[in-house]
Amino acid sequence: MAIALVTGATAGIGYSYAKLLAREGFDLVIVARDFPRLNKVARELSKTFKVKVECLKADLTKPAQLAKVEKRVASSSKPIEVLINNAGFGIKDSFIDSSLSKEQELLDVLVTAPMRLAHSVLGQMVKRNSGVIVNVSSVASFIAGGTYSAAKSYLTVFSEYLHTELRDTNIKISALCPGFTRTEFHARGKMKMTGLPSYMWLTTDQVVKKSWKDAKAGKVISIPGWQYFILSSIARVAPRPIVRRAGINVRRKQRVK
Repeated sequence: MAIALVTGATAGIGYSYAKLLAREGFDLVIVARDFPRLNKVARELSKTFKVKVECLKADLTKPAQLAKVEKRVASSSKPIEVLINNAGFGIKDSFIDSSLSKEQELLDVLVTAPMRLAHSVLGQMVKRNSGVIVNVSSVASFIAGGTYSAAKSYLTVFSEYLHTELRDTNIKISALCPGFTRTEFHARGKMKMTGLPSYMWLTTDQVVKKSWKDAKAGKVISIPGWQYFILSSIARVAPRPIVRRAGINVRRKQRVK
């Protein structure tokens, strides 16, 4: 049975992706920092979908722990057919006010870890000429909304590059670029979101269903939700000064207590 590995699999988009892949018959390797929660999710998915679930406790900001995940995705005896690079977090503060250690952790989780895991898994995927990598980016990658946007821009462009590089293979690369989605993300980042109208919120299951459909179809950029398709289209063609101002306004509103 094919195996899928999901980082940040205990909540939000990662948890929804783990459920979807288990429902489709994939055995799973789920990665997160919280081992008790990881085990709870593993037992639930295994019981519900009758698949094997392997737990891998790892803090992706720690090089030695990231290396453990790299080793697993590079395995030839139990190859990974699907890699979902989902783990991530945001920082509410401006770059000027935030701590350098937090900014480094942001880069470690949002940029370094997906890059290294993709590099590690692609060796086996290329040999088999099959596989799927989904990098969970954001519509924020199209604006200038702080270092989070900058990191997500890397993921979007990185995905576009790999998609083009591997266009003559059966390996599919996709960047999932959701908008505001109901997860633990904003609460963990202590971001103010009460002013956002309800129609701007998506559910994780909506996001993941669209992403998986697009990934299998070979679509490099997946943008769930009509509202975010329109906004991202405007962001990509509008004059950059306007896009920059809009981005910073969104960030400032999230900082207000």
